[in-house]
Amino acid sequence: MTAESLEHRVQWPVPPQDGYTVDDLFTLPDLPPHTELIDGSLVFVSPQRRFHANVIDLLVGGLRTTVPAEFRVSREMTVVLDNRNGPEPDVSVVRADSITGSRQTKYEAMDVLLAIEVVSPDSESRDRTTKPQKYAAAGISNFWRVEENGTSGRPAIHVYELDPLTRAYIHTGMHRDRIKVDKPYSIDIDLTAIDEL
Repeated sequence: MTAESLEHRVQWPVPPQDGYTVDDLFTLPDLPPHTELIDGSLVFVSPQRRFHANVIDLLVGGLRTTVPAEFRVSREMTVVLDNRNGPEPDVSVVRADSITGSRQTKYEAMDVLLAIEVVSPDSESRDRTTKPQKYAAAGISNFWRVEENGTSGRPAIHVYELDPLTRAYIHTGMHRDRIKVDKPYSIDIDLTAIDEL
C-alpha cells in the first residue's frame, strides 16, 4: 500500500460498547444517505434499483391523491421507534400535526399510521422480518411490504394490520394490479401504472 492510498482510506466510526443510539444517528458526521439504526447498529443501504425508486414514486403519488387533511405522506424519513432503533421506511403516512417544518429529519412512531418497505436484495431479511416486528412492537397500526412480482416488473403489496392484543401484524391481503384498502384511510392505487414510469 502506498502512502497516498493510506491517506484516502475511509475511516469508519467505531461503535460504542453498547451500540449507537438515535441521537448518534443524527449527530455522527458524514454518514451515507439513508443510514438506518437497527438494534444499536448502523445499517448502510446500497444504491436503489429502478424498481425500488419507481414503486416509491408510484405509492407516494397514489397515497397523496386521497390523503385526508389530517395526514401527510412522506418518503424516506427516519422513524424513531426507541433509543436504539431508527429505521427509514421507504414511504410513511403520518399525522399532519407531527410535521414541524422543512428541516425536520424524523418522526416518532406514535405519529406513523402506515410504514411501507420496498424489498431490495440487500434488505430482504430486514424488510420481511426485522422491521415489521419492530414497527408492530412500536404500535404502528399498518404495514405494507412491497415485492417485485416475478418478471413483470410490477409490485405485489402485502398488507398487514396490527393486532393490538398481540402487538403483531396480521396479513390481511396481497394486491397485484390494484391496491384498494380502507386503512389507514380510503386508498385506491392502480399498480399497473408503474409501466408508465
